[in-house]
Amino acid sequence: MITTKGRYALRIMLDLAECEPGRFIALKDIADRQELSKKYLEIIARDLVKGKLIEGSSGKNGGYRLNRTPEEYPIGEILERMEGTLAPVACLAEDAEDCTRKSYCKTLPLWTEYYKLERDFFYGKTLADLLA
Repeated sequence: MITTKGRYALRIMLDLAECEPGRFIALKDIADRQELSKKYLEIIARDLVKGKLIEGSSGKNGGYRLNRTPEEYPIGEILERMEGTLAPVACLAEDAEDCTRKSYCKTLPLWTEYYKLERDFFYGKTLADLLA
């Protein structure tokens, strides 16, 4: 399940994508436009900066801006930064240890197929697609 953290991160990213490229946008302005708590967006923005998805600047003309063009941001990258792995079961997570049941697990093909569909869907769409 995608939490509010993931959904709000997408809203921040989309808001920044709609603004003038390269210009820093105050988080207060984003919070007002998106009708969201500035305090909660501060936490999310900090995670986005840490993940190098956006850049932050403090001071009079500070705020946040995208590091790349909207076409260069797969939705899956944003969601995984905020939510962690999209893997539906632990054994498919990127850093998972080998499962002892892997060779005979009857449900693994189901989860693998679902995970591929999910990744293809979210990594096949970009911020630019959502702006269109």
